[in-house]
This record gives sequence, C-alpha cells and structure tokens, in this order.
Amino acid sequence: MASHRKPKQRSLTGGTAWTAAVALAGAAATAISGTGHAETRPTPAQVRAKVDQYQREAEEANEKYNGAKDTADKARRALDRLRDEAARGTARLNASRNALGAIATAQYRSGTVAPTLQLALSSSPEQFLRRASLADRASSRQAATVAGLSRQARKLRQLRGEAQDKLDQLRGAQAALARHRGVARSRLAAAKALLDRLTSEQRRRYEAQEAQEAREAREAQEARETEGAGAAPYATSGRAARAVSYAYGALGKPYVWGATGPHGYDCSGLTQAAWRAAGVALPRTTYTQINAGRRVSRTELVPGDLIFFYSGVSHVGLYIGGGRMIHAPRPGAPVRVAPIDQMPFAGATRPA
Repeated sequence: MASHRKPKQRSLTGGTAWTAAVALAGAAATAISGTGHAETRPTPAQVRAKVDQYQREAEEANEKYNGAKDTADKARRALDRLRDEAARGTARLNASRNALGAIATAQYRSGTVAPTLQLALSSSPEQFLRRASLADRASSRQAATVAGLSRQARKLRQLRGEAQDKLDQLRGAQAALARHRGVARSRLAAAKALLDRLTSEQRRRYEAQEAQEAREAREAQEARETEGAGAAPYATSGRAARAVSYAYGALGKPYVWGATGPHGYDCSGLTQAAWRAAGVALPRTTYTQINAGRRVSRTELVPGDLIFFYSGVSHVGLYIGGGRMIHAPRPGAPVRVAPIDQMPFAGATRPA
C-alpha cells in the first residue's frame, strides 16, 4: 500500500534484485528530471510520487506472494495427505497379495484331485459333497480377493496421479513465490534509491512526518485505553466489535511481509487476524477478502467493515468509524489509524 506520505529510509537486501532495482530507480529519476546529468535532483514531490508508485507495486506483489503461499500451503498439505493414503494403500495391497500368494502356494503343494475321482474314492458321498461345498466357497472368496486386489491397485494408481498433480501445483506455487518476492524487493529497493537522493533537510522533514504519524497512532491507542478495555470510539457490537477491538490492540506493531500476527502484520494479515479473533475465517489476500461477505457502499460503512483501495484491490483496512480505519500501511510504517480518503476507494465488504 502507498500513502500520500513518504516512508522512512530503511535498509534492504536482495542481491541481484537490489542491483537491478537501483538501476531502475536511477533510470526513473533521470526520467523525472528530464536530463541525464547525475547532479540533477528530482523534487521532493516527484520523489514522493515515484516512491508511492513503487510501494504500491511492492504491496501488489506482496498480496500475490500471499496468494501463492496460500496455494503452496494447501498443495503441500494435500500432497502429504495423498502420500500418506498411498502408503497405507500400498501396505494393504501388499498384504492382500501376500495372503493370496500363500493360498496359491498351499494349493500348488497339495495338488488337485478331479472331483469325480474324489467321489469314487470317498467312503461317504455326503462327506464329499460337504467338502466340495466348502471348496466352492473358498474359491469364491479367492475370486473376491482377486477382484479386491484389482480395485486396490486402481485406487493406488489414482492416488499417485493426484499426488503428482499436487506436486506440480506446489512447484508452480513455489516458483510464483520467488517471482513475487523478487518484484516486491526490487520495487522497495527502487524506492530507497530515490529517497537517497533527498537532501539532508528534505530527509529531516520526511522523518518528522513519519514520527508525527507514529505519535498519532500511539495517541489513538492511549485514547482507547482511557475509554476502557474493549471499548471502541464508535459504537458497535458482536463480532464486529471484537474485530475492531483486536485491531486497536495491534496499533504500533510493525508491518511484516506475509505476517498475520501477533507480532507483525501485512495489510490483509491484519484484517484476517482481527476477524479471526471474532470467530470469522477470512481468506488470506485482498483479492479474496473483498468477496468474503456482503458488499457495502462507502455510505453504508460501519465499524468492522473491510475497506479496499486502488483499482487492483491491493490494500485493505478495517473501518473503525468517523471516516477512519486501522491498517498496516507498508514496510517501515507500523499499524496505525488513518483516514479512509487517504487512498482511492475500491470497495468494501462486511464479513459475516
């Protein structure tokens, strides 16, 4: 997510992605200035606009990373389940084969005698018929065993095929994870390179703005504690109240990629954790959370609603009333209270 304020300078690493991003930032700065002279500095407004763009792109990549991670986690769990089931099926199949093999071996060793000869040699026709009936039933059981073996073998082949599909899905998700992580790092590196072009005085003003935002977040938390534990500035009740209360408790905690608490959050991780505390399971990303619940208009907003921003639905916050929300803004900016008109509104939903 990006706001109209500029982020703090922060140290990043990323190897090749870092180097490429710095080069990208240099090219962007040159395009901003309209000249190739290294001594030309973009204005703070130009830097802020470009930094905001890079941070939005970084969060978009982060949400895609979250989606890929969710897919990878589900594929891994499914793969483990299928492998366990296949292992048990293999053991059952081997046991059935061994049992059938033992029966076949015993019959081979004992040999077979034609039924008419058995009748001729038998001193009691009744005894022969009784034995014949038992043998017939045994033969039927063996035929059923063979049919069962066939079914087990087919099921095992199916399980192994499903496991291979899940393995392919897992590998694809892992590749997407690496790709989206690289994009996010490169955008943040580009933003840092632009911020490094600010003068000392511009940097001082920038950091003062960040400190002011942090103070506002602390003051909002202190005001809530003064009003009483569990109370929210705008009346609400039930699950929404619990979600809002949780979000207030997260104020000041750091933005952490892919985190869902309790020590750090990204934007969708915070909203997911807040509603989880209220007993509602939300999906992991902004793209999926916007469809989790009933859509509401901006004029219908009540505390607890999820508010989404930007045309790509790449950022989300939790509405707390009075035109304000609690959200995890970006790396370097902790969870805080902010006005909802700080970013372009994309939609809202009310979890149930």
